[in-house]
Amino acid sequence: MKTLRDAAVGETVHVVRLHGDGAVKRRIMDMGLTKGTEVYVRKVAPLGDPVEVNLRGYELSIRKADAEMVEVK
Repeated sequence: MKTLRDAAVGETVHVVRLHGDGAVKRRIMDMGLTKGTEVYVRKVAPLGDPVEVNLRGYELSIRKADAEMVEVK
């Protein structure tokens, strides 16, 4: 299983599934990370947190812990 955290800088991936439950999963979905969404990994901070991505026409910075809950292909 590959997660958004594992995606390389410059790679475009598609969201397959969201892990987690309750409020955490809802917050990730509210950010626009839903099944089938195309996500471009723009850059990763030096220590790996946060990850900056482009999706649905906007830029999003997501924490490493949240990025691990997004399964991609």
